[in-house]
Amino acid sequence: MKSGKSSAGSSGEGNAPPGNAKKGKAETTGPVMEEAQICCGCRFPLLVAVLQLLLGITIAVVAFLMVAISSSLLARETPHWAGIIMCVVSLVGFILFCITRVPDERATVQFITKLLYFLLCTIGLVISVLVIAFQSYHYNLTNSLTCEEKGEDCVCNLDPEDPIARTFTYSGVTDCSAVVSTLPMYNLLQIVLNLAQAIVCLVGAFMIWKHRYQVFFAGLQKGSPSDQQWQKV
Repeated sequence: MKSGKSSAGSSGEGNAPPGNAKKGKAETTGPVMEEAQICCGCRFPLLVAVLQLLLGITIAVVAFLMVAISSSLLARETPHWAGIIMCVVSLVGFILFCITRVPDERATVQFITKLLYFLLCTIGLVISVLVIAFQSYHYNLTNSLTCEEKGEDCVCNLDPEDPIARTFTYSGVTDCSAVVSTLPMYNLLQIVLNLAQAIVCLVGAFMIWKHRYQVFFAGLQKGSPSDQQWQKV
């Protein structure tokens, strides 16, 4: 008789109501979903994507203002392309934010989007460093130029007394003060903007890496093998 009662009791405990199982599953996955949306007190990657978009637009606008000074400026001197690329990176960040947050193992689209955003942030970091290098070189170059107006052009050289010194011709510039004073100011502004952009891209790439590789789950299985729930440690 005792063995029958114990068997009935154990079977009653083993057959838990399905409603309780669903409730336990919701409670387990709830904190994971919330933690995926909020990281370090702010929503990621919304903040990073907004900063990338604003900085990308600003870099492109300043570059087009530099082109307006003289059409003879090279592409590396007017990095509008860097700003456009940063705008594309920010759009991927917005898409990643809008995707439903689920564990990475269950969402292939989210994994691909995270990987793409990580690669684009890394590329954006490299591009920003290259722009900083080019703009620093041109900032030092324009500060050492001696310019004079010749017709509708502004002709500048490094050493007026050296007949074989390198000469730079800025077409369509009737006032050389735009080359001597305004252009170095734009170069310095591009250095500051791209430095901020590099920091933002570095933070974005680091946050993706941290979320993917510094969040560990212990292999503590609860429930049946078909319904796996992992406890975070």
